[in-house]
Amino acid sequence: MSLLERLRDFTHPGAPHADHAPFVRLQNVSAHYDGVLALEDISLELYGGEQVAVVGPNGAGKSTLFKVIAGIHPPSRGTATMRGSDPRQHICIAYLPQRTEVDWRFPVTVQDVVMMGRVSKMGLFRRPHPTDWQAVHECLALVNLESLAARQIQELSGGQQQRMFIAQALAQEAELLMMDEPLNGLDAPSQEEVFNILAELKQRRVTVLVAMHDLGLAARRFDRVLLLNRRLVGFGRPGEVFTEAHLRRAYGGHLQMVETPEGTLVLNDTCCDDDAHAH
Repeated sequence: MSLLERLRDFTHPGAPHADHAPFVRLQNVSAHYDGVLALEDISLELYGGEQVAVVGPNGAGKSTLFKVIAGIHPPSRGTATMRGSDPRQHICIAYLPQRTEVDWRFPVTVQDVVMMGRVSKMGLFRRPHPTDWQAVHECLALVNLESLAARQIQELSGGQQQRMFIAQALAQEAELLMMDEPLNGLDAPSQEEVFNILAELKQRRVTVLVAMHDLGLAARRFDRVLLLNRRLVGFGRPGEVFTEAHLRRAYGGHLQMVETPEGTLVLNDTCCDDDAHAH
């Protein structure tokens, strides 16, 4: 059975999955980062196969939210579970950080990075089996990077870097993929390549959370959006969430709403990467 067939069949290594439980559940979660309150009283539920855009101003806590869901950053209050158990017990969660957090000078190839996704499957000290390499090349082919397998990572474009990390998550057989600002700095064709891969993941019912700043893109490309500013401002369909009241609550004085013949144009101040100064 190929890797992609296993993804389709949803094998569940690690913690047992409670089929009746929401895929992700946060209950009254608050979290501090460097002693500062980053998330306050967040409660939400996600279900398998959803693709959700997470939006909000700089310092809204989007990165912290992802780290809590992934089990990287424990909440200071409340509980976070995946399929009914602690997310730290699962190996099917993939978190893709912002590209600025990666040392691109590290001497490693594209296929080596994707193979890192197999570590949880094969064990930390076991050498890759031929089936692991087969899985790596299947994933590289899925994101159209197979011809760059031996390329050093510093030689990749921004769009290729994001596709490499998606391939790593696929090699991990992740069922939950969280992408922190994956579209920052990408041109339109590179963004479209990422969305094409997300469409393929939707067919395979991989649950995806994408942190982003572009509200228009979030509304056009995602069925549900999560609007965050330390507290949960809104969660639902874009038309329900992107109301003037919600947007002013989230963005405050950084939000400008301009009436045009086509409708209301929303402008927000997003000069910096999310959580550059506060998580």
